[in-house]
Amino acid sequence: MDIREILAMNLRKLRQARGLSQEELAHRAEIDRTYISALERSVYAAGIDVVDRLARSLGVEAADLLTRPPTTSRKRKSRRQAE
Repeated sequence: MDIREILAMNLRKLRQARGLSQEELAHRAEIDRTYISALERSVYAAGIDVVDRLARSLGVEAADLLTRPPTTSRKRKSRRQAE
């Protein structure tokens, strides 16, 4: 997962968790709505100033938008382990 995908996933998750539309977030961050849409689709790479404005508008730290999700290890148990 590259940094654009991480930003896209975290941005969408946090925006939706706060009940914000792309338009409302764009208004709060003073960014065009179509740019928010493009970021959520990993079309553009956001500059650090944009990441900061988005984070402030969502009430989080910029690092929260760039943090990789925890990896879930879904190893299958062997027959011996299952018995």
